[in-house]
Amino acid sequence: MNLVKYTITHIAPVFIVTSPVTSYGDQIWSMNRNRSSAGFSLDIPLIMLVASILKVFYWFGARYDFPLLIQASVMIVVQVVLLHIALIYRPPFGAQHSLNKPFAGASEGDDLVSRPYNFWQWRSRRPYWQFLAYFTVTLAALQFLVGTNELYIGIQGYVALGVEAVLPIPQILENHKSRSCKGFRLSVLVNWLIGDAFKMTYFFLSEGGVPWAFKLCGLFQAACDCYLGVQYWMYGEGESVMNGEEKDPRLA
Repeated sequence: MNLVKYTITHIAPVFIVTSPVTSYGDQIWSMNRNRSSAGFSLDIPLIMLVASILKVFYWFGARYDFPLLIQASVMIVVQVVLLHIALIYRPPFGAQHSLNKPFAGASEGDDLVSRPYNFWQWRSRRPYWQFLAYFTVTLAALQFLVGTNELYIGIQGYVALGVEAVLPIPQILENHKSRSCKGFRLSVLVNWLIGDAFKMTYFFLSEGGVPWAFKLCGLFQAACDCYLGVQYWMYGEGESVMNGEEKDPRLA
């Protein structure tokens, strides 16, 4: 019992705060070393930045546990670095890669699903940073105008954590489409799963104030992360079938 209490009060908060670095540090290092972000869904930094910025503003109304606020702040810094590296080393436009969707502009012949205004599929790097700046300024203005309204605070929390909960879905869909997990680091998945275990322990057993929005969305994300683990077991890091190449013979 004392071990469980010690885990909740000491180990879990430390892991939660440092999880952005441990989860994405290896992914950043790998893309920088290989000078390529092919196979990595650019939607991941989009989802995490939107969710983390929302969570920071949500804290001013909900005043949830401080370690969760620190984690959101650290996550913003890590995801900005991750987005920067992913944009620098993204594959050439129009090339066939195991993951085209987040990087593609509008090359005819690419098997892409067009988004309104090519959202998050822009050719230039500048619109990505402009969107994040406008999004943050808009939230700051709303915080100033209606930040004390309970309905707004509740909606803000569920939107923030709901967005974060769908984090694994773009990678799940891409893995299923290409029948490969190539480009998605196993270290990221392992850290996600370990993080889920610590988060669930902290959310449900902590005596501090953890809103139900964290708990419900955390459960959904944990389920998605477990399915990602199933995909990694099924597909491994074989060559994507979208490249017209044979997969890893171990998967045959």
